[in-house]
Amino acid sequence: METAGRVIRCRAAVAWKAGEPLVMEEVELAPPKGGEVRLKVVATGICHTDSYTLSGSDPEGVFPVVLGHEGAGIVESVGEGVTKFQPGDKVIPLYIPQCGECNHSHGRGLMPDGTTRFSCKGKSLFQFMGCSTFSEYTVVAEISLAKVDHRAPLDKVCLLGCGITTGYGAAVNTAKVEAGSTCAVFGLGALGLAAIMGCKAAGAARIIGVDLNPDKFQTAREFGATDVVNPKDHSKPIQEVLVEMTDGGVDYSFECVGNVAIMRAALEACHKGWGTSIIIGVAAAGQEISTRPFQLVTGRTWKGTAFGGYKSVESVPKLVEEYMNKKLKVDEFVTHTLPFENITDGFDLMHAGKCIRVVLQF
Repeated sequence: METAGRVIRCRAAVAWKAGEPLVMEEVELAPPKGGEVRLKVVATGICHTDSYTLSGSDPEGVFPVVLGHEGAGIVESVGEGVTKFQPGDKVIPLYIPQCGECNHSHGRGLMPDGTTRFSCKGKSLFQFMGCSTFSEYTVVAEISLAKVDHRAPLDKVCLLGCGITTGYGAAVNTAKVEAGSTCAVFGLGALGLAAIMGCKAAGAARIIGVDLNPDKFQTAREFGATDVVNPKDHSKPIQEVLVEMTDGGVDYSFECVGNVAIMRAALEACHKGWGTSIIIGVAAAGQEISTRPFQLVTGRTWKGTAFGGYKSVESVPKLVEEYMNKKLKVDEFVTHTLPFENITDGFDLMHAGKCIRVVLQF
């Protein structure tokens, strides 16, 4: 049946209220307006950011909403004036747009024109980070979409829409890790493993993985960690352990957990004079970071990163290409693949720390 120009009825996992489980509903999705693209979602990852917003911790969270922002799909139809995409294109939605013209961002849960395309039981549903991939179909702004190689497996490259790109880019773009350097990565989930991969690609001589869960150490080594440390095995604070291990501190550290105490430890594990610490993890609402100013006036740098410092529209297709040419690990991040209707099981696996990434297939 020709669906272009019509409302599509499809399944979506709806977050009706903060702190409540997602509910599988039939939703209506309006056709794309000017400058918008409607796509059939083929696969989506589950990221801690989805869970963070669902829990009610996110100060910018709005409800009811269709979450999900790490997806990939196929263009179903395009709105007026859209020339870069056509039905059948393989695409990855991007939560950080790149139009080259404005500074629009996707807050507030609406499309750039201030309205939403989703509704359910007569109520409008907000969209999430301009993506809303926990739905069989979604509408995104064309500035928030990357067209990728038609041969790319969407159930893998969907992860380049968030986690892998963010961690990898934090090392190669934000920190600009240098060959021969020493790095420490705190938190060995998907973000941390991607940061390790970035450090290795940049030629780091020593990469120390830090986590409380020793089950993650073998995988970290496979991704390029040369050493692994469990803070539980030491009586001293972890930053002191690392400073001793590295004769004064690491050149670069990465916080991939979202814990403000670890953010401090990551900074203080850096070498004075030149050490740089990058915050990648998202801390709970209202949390504040602290350290003594002496840590900074002795020459350390504290930085944040968004989407790994990549320009989204132009960079994601290149990363897909690197993956297709076996220069970037992606498959290794996918530990569980589940049907879309088992989304709640996917969240449970993530919370239990039993997965690197769960991918839902439609």
